[in-house]
Amino acid sequence: MQFVSKTGQIDKLSTPCLILPVFSKGQQLDVTTRFDQAHNGQITTVLKQGDASGKVGNTLLLQMPAGNKTKRVLLVGLGEQGKTTESDFNNAVQASINAIKHLPIKTICSALLTVEVTDKDIDWKVRQLVLTSREALYQYTETLTTAAPDAHSLEKCQLLAPSGRATQAINEAANIASSIANGVDRAKELANLPGNICTPTYLADTAKTLGKQHTSLKVTVLDEAKMEKLGMGSLLSVSRGSREPAKLITIEHAGGPKSQKPIVIVGKGLTFDAGGISIKPSSGMDEMKYDMCGGASVFGVMQMCAELNLPINVIGVVPSSENLPDGDANKPGDIVTSMAGLTIEILNTDAEGRLILCDALTYSAKFKPDVVIDVATLTGACVVALGKHATGLMANNDELANELLGAGLKAGDKAWQLPLWDEYKPQLKSNFADLANIGGPAGGTITAACFLSRFTEDYKWAHLDIAGTAWKTGAEKGATGRPVHMLSQFILDRC
Repeated sequence: MQFVSKTGQIDKLSTPCLILPVFSKGQQLDVTTRFDQAHNGQITTVLKQGDASGKVGNTLLLQMPAGNKTKRVLLVGLGEQGKTTESDFNNAVQASINAIKHLPIKTICSALLTVEVTDKDIDWKVRQLVLTSREALYQYTETLTTAAPDAHSLEKCQLLAPSGRATQAINEAANIASSIANGVDRAKELANLPGNICTPTYLADTAKTLGKQHTSLKVTVLDEAKMEKLGMGSLLSVSRGSREPAKLITIEHAGGPKSQKPIVIVGKGLTFDAGGISIKPSSGMDEMKYDMCGGASVFGVMQMCAELNLPINVIGVVPSSENLPDGDANKPGDIVTSMAGLTIEILNTDAEGRLILCDALTYSAKFKPDVVIDVATLTGACVVALGKHATGLMANNDELANELLGAGLKAGDKAWQLPLWDEYKPQLKSNFADLANIGGPAGGTITAACFLSRFTEDYKWAHLDIAGTAWKTGAEKGATGRPVHMLSQFILDRC
């Protein structure tokens, strides 16, 4: 859906549907009052009658009299006047789109930018309105036939500019937000595809197609033979149990000068994870197609960079494989040698994400990065620690960690920092190798990061564990597209 700024007198707008804010307490906004006065106090009447409450997310659709330039009005509640929070605003936007997305209309006009949100500016409101609207409109259809939902007819959302606000600034903010939303949708679509379609080869082909679509992107795909020459014994050990060959995908966006050190984002791309010989319980195993959400988010971020032609160098690296049980699969007790030369004792074959990431992190040093950020659905322990709301963050550099935490707060795609202390590292001790691939049940998210830290000592590095935030379970099962927004904000801040 296209988002564009709109100016004009509220009582003279021509639109199939106007979205107007109303409050449960306090005075209504001038924009709502002026429209109400021009239409015989209809809004005042429905508020007094209780047909519309003004409570956050409450909606009421009004059909206007024949001949009126505004055909419909959707009243959406934002709570008490002057106390609208970030959450209130997002809920109101989502409720408004959900209320009208099945109507046979192509264009709507939203006056929600006129609402003051506590501690938030106009750019933030535009960004959230676009992203939340796109979230409400997203629907997966790729593998659906007769059960496919009806396509939404909405094509354009006009954003009514508050008095004194420049329409160009609103359009620029909407353009940035739309590209972030495109990246989020890209990540969702890849993650939601089943494992028999979205294989490592499929991801590699998708990257090549993305490279053809955007001139700023250079795509390189390493096959298993090339990875073997580089000594990636840890990464390659994971794909031994699968008929699908592993791929190492690199997507480079060269928007800045050659002298500028790049941001490197490494995304775990396990297109399906059965756990290997340490096989997972069958219940919920279908959701292990989401073990490549880190890699999917890299695709989304790189698409955003290319669409906006950002003046910065960013490189995405996606090690991709399957993890299945087989006669040639890794066995508990096996020892493999990583690209860094460190030997690893595999005590649990289901701790495979770190095995593919460690070689990708070593490989990333070749780009002489400014910072490296890895993104992975790495540990169930992170879900236990932080639930489904916050991404786990660990880093070997506090300045980088603070940048990411700040970007998450701006984006509403939050992370929480966990310690990366030396006291945890002895849990990875092995009698037979340089380190073990698990550190026991205590502090599992942290010991996983400690494992990765052994391969990132030569540069500034942060680790994002998205096991709790990358997808939803239950009736709303599906990928969330996180942390595309956080990483996009991080990159935009650096621009």
